[in-house]
Amino acid sequence: MSDKQELIKQMIEMQKKFIEYEHANGVTQQEYYTADDKHALGDYRHTYAELANKLIDMAHEEKGSHR
Repeated sequence: MSDKQELIKQMIEMQKKFIEYEHANGVTQQEYYTADDKHALGDYRHTYAELANKLIDMAHEEKGSHR
């Protein structure tokens, strides 16, 4: 599996876990934006953003463009 596909797979798994948590518990804005490491969402937003940025960078590299 390519690195790009692996990142996409990881992001989809993260989304599935988030949705499961949201359906079971609900998610407030405060939880989403300020959850600490002990919270189930922990660093979800930060980690997901990092993966998304890596994926964007890979796509730009693949096409020979830049941000």
